[in-house]
Order: sequence, then C-alpha cells, then structure tokens
Amino acid sequence: MTLKSETYQANGQTIHAMVGGDENAPVMLMLHGFPEYWASWADVAQHFTQTHRVILPDQRGYNLSSKPEALDAYETKHLVADMHALVEQVSPGQPVIVCGHDWGASVAYALAMRHRECVSRLIIANGVHPICFQKALFAGGPQTAASQYIHLLRGKDVEKHLVANGFEKLLGMLEKFSTASWMDGKKREAYRKAWADPHTVACMVNWYRASPLIVPKSEEPPTPFAITDDMKQRYRITMPHLVLWGENDTALLAESRQDLDQFCDDVSIQTTDNAGHWILHEKPQWVADQIATFIA
Repeated sequence: MTLKSETYQANGQTIHAMVGGDENAPVMLMLHGFPEYWASWADVAQHFTQTHRVILPDQRGYNLSSKPEALDAYETKHLVADMHALVEQVSPGQPVIVCGHDWGASVAYALAMRHRECVSRLIIANGVHPICFQKALFAGGPQTAASQYIHLLRGKDVEKHLVANGFEKLLGMLEKFSTASWMDGKKREAYRKAWADPHTVACMVNWYRASPLIVPKSEEPPTPFAITDDMKQRYRITMPHLVLWGENDTALLAESRQDLDQFCDDVSIQTTDNAGHWILHEKPQWVADQIATFIA
C-alpha cells in the first residue's frame, strides 16, 4: 500500500493526512486516538485502498497538524469542526464512512451526532459513546478504577514526565493498556518522531484537560445517572453503526458500552478475546474483515 502525504486547510487549522486509493472512490475517514497519530489505522487501511479513498489525518495537536496553544482549542466542538471541514473538502456533497479508535472514536461519535448528513456509516474500535461512558464512570465500579489515569494526564506539567528519558512513560502507557508486542523498534522510533516537537505532547494531553468528562475518584460513592429521552435524541446515532472490541482492553472495559443500544437505530457489536485496546495493531486483518462485511 502506498499512502501519500497531503495537507489541508480546515476550520482555520492545518491538517496533515496520509491518503490512499482512487480519488473518485467512496471516502473512508480513519481517526486515531491518544497517544498515536495517523499510523494507528495504517495496517487496516491497506485493505481498502482498492475500493475506497482512505484518509488518515493527524488530528489537531498531533504530529504534523496544527498545535494551537490555548486549552479551549481542544474542546470537542473544535475537534469535530476540523473533521467536518475536512470531510467537506475530500467528499463534497457525499457522506463518508467514519472510523474512530480511542479519542478518535469520541470525535467520530460527535461528528455522527452533530453532522449526520455527512456520515454514511460509523465504525468504532475500542471507543465509547459519551453518555454510556459517563454513566459507567459515575457507577464507581471497575471502569471508574480503570480510568483513574485520566487524573494523572490532566495534571500540571505532566507532559514533562511523559517526554523524559526518550518518552519512557508515554511508551509505557502503550504497554499498560494491553499487549504492545506490535511495537517493534521501527515503530517505536516512528512514534518518538511523531512526538518529537516539544509542544506536541502538551497538546495531546490537552485533549484530556479540555474534556468535560467527569472522572470520580475511586473512593467516591456512586452517582445516580439516568438516561433521559432528551439524551437519547441529542446523542443518537442514526446511521448503521459497528463496534469492534478487543476484550483484553484494560483502559476501556465492556461496561463502558452498556446501554449503547438505547442510542442507536442500527448497531452491531463484534468482539474478539485475542486483542485489547490496541486492536488496530494487534488484529488488523480481523478488523478489516469485520469492516468489509459491515459495509458490503
């Protein structure tokens, strides 16, 4: 597979992306999460370059894309506006297939909710619907305990610790959330290069700092959380929706997707017990096969 580097001006930002496939083919937008960059979807994207135009952007704050300094620049509305503007450029007048993993899943969900007309199908790999996730966090159970790392990432000057000793702690996070046996020497150096700009890691953790997500401390009592009819409408996924899940994920647990069916008109969930949070790297063929079946 040959991907070509492209640069777009979208929503006042410079968005770098790797692009492959026929310019006239249906578009598949693939959104990475933390602490990755466009390459997170590369192994999956290679299976679709013969049938689709694959777009793998570096999202705002990552790798070669714009890195605004203001914290509020990383609020969800701006992240979604970036991708909406990008979609309008790469597929004017035609909806696209949107794929998201981790934080990329959060942007994908928000894009599908706020701009339904531009998303034909939504594919999420180990990512969470915002209401389902918030409910799981308020429950005070295993997901709440698993998400305590978010407090660390929101901490003052945490970026200085993440970049120390050749990004030792940032690389360690990849191994913490599930096996990182896919991270060979070549990929390790590619990630270090993607993080190398001194400002990059600060921008990456600003996604956590700017998020409205409430993460109770583990010792706090559960908080009642009722899903209302208004929530079901405001956060509805109307297009066909596929969720792919590596069950060995220690960052996002199965309980974080409980009640998802209440928000979806048409949802399918496929799981594998042979992958964890980094499912795109661990099982790219399985992920590609599930997507191919879903969009056929």
